Amino acid sequence: MPAFDYSAVDVAGRTVAGVLSAPDEAAARKTLERRRLMPLSLSRASGAAATAEKTPRRSRKLSSRTLALTTRQLATLITVAPVDEALRTLMLQAERPDVRRVLSGVHAGVVEGQRLSEAMARQGAAFPPLFRATVAAGEASGALGPILERLAEGLERDQQVRGKVITALVYPAVLALVALGVVTALMVFVVPKVVDQFDSMNQTLPLLTRAVIGVSDLMRHWGWLIALVLAGGIGGFVAGMRNSGFRLAVDRRMLRLPVVGRLTRDLHGARMARTLSTMIAAGLPVLEGLTITARTVSNRALRASTETMADAVREGGGLSAAMRRADVFPPILVHMTASGEASGRLEPMMERAADYLEREFSAFTAVMLSFLEPAIIVVMGGVVALIVLSILLPILQINTLAMG
Repeated sequence: MPAFDYSAVDVAGRTVAGVLSAPDEAAARKTLERRRLMPLSLSRASGAAATAEKTPRRSRKLSSRTLALTTRQLATLITVAPVDEALRTLMLQAERPDVRRVLSGVHAGVVEGQRLSEAMARQGAAFPPLFRATVAAGEASGALGPILERLAEGLERDQQVRGKVITALVYPAVLALVALGVVTALMVFVVPKVVDQFDSMNQTLPLLTRAVIGVSDLMRHWGWLIALVLAGGIGGFVAGMRNSGFRLAVDRRMLRLPVVGRLTRDLHGARMARTLSTMIAAGLPVLEGLTITARTVSNRALRASTETMADAVREGGGLSAAMRRADVFPPILVHMTASGEASGRLEPMMERAADYLEREFSAFTAVMLSFLEPAIIVVMGGVVALIVLSILLPILQINTLAMG
């Protein structure tokens, strides 16, 4: 179908432009009239524009930080301006070309008469499915502004948690790398030089010294093979994670780990509770919220449990009963969900549960990370002490023999 470039005036007197598909020019003018637009100019689109109209541009996914900032700005702007004007303002002030391209596509879709969620869907992976579904629910309920506010708050909260974890991990990671480099240098360069001094003494070296010398020889002569085996093991694990059965087994084992399992369950429970609270506030059914949430869970075991919950709710069961049968969610979330269902206040109870779980996650993560730095120092200090002791023991042994 041919595509036409148009420039028109809307009911508010603003000039808008875009591309639309129509059998001919007369049909294109009627389409503009139905959209309550007065055409100023109308011409056949070029080949590139026509292709863009037929095949929407597939953009890369926006980063979490960019999406949070864009959502916050859009939620603020639509309180004082129409959606198309708000998008146009965001498009003009975007500094990165890829972000400007995405916003330009969304703006063009809205100008052509599409809903905001539909225009976002045309951008492919730029906006997550859960994000688009929530925006669509906000549009359907007439509460787009509040829903965008809640989305922005959730994205900003996730960004803050992620930023805290990354900031707390930077120093321990650098410390571990430096300590590992020091130990490797000692074993590969220092220990062999010291051993050469002991070989001419024809003395039986202490057990610790012989063990350290053996490790040093292994690293010097077979270090390349060890590195190759490690790289092969990592590559095989990454390849295996592409297999659904293998990944499901790994994810299940991960949930059984003492610390990682608890953090993973709490974080998933908080995100699911926050998502369901937002969708219920937007007027979206719980079942649809569960179905969409399940597709966004990275842990396959938790995804399977969420899908099972959705099936149970679809068959007429309660949400809290489905959570209890899944047996992967924090007890506090199950209890507060049951209280919300019983009192008819599911949305605020889910919001409170999400707040509680996020606070618990932040506090627990802060405590665990505070122990990580001294643990690395103690472990690496112990390793260096063993290496130094293995060098000193033969010297002390020789001095004892000399004095005897």
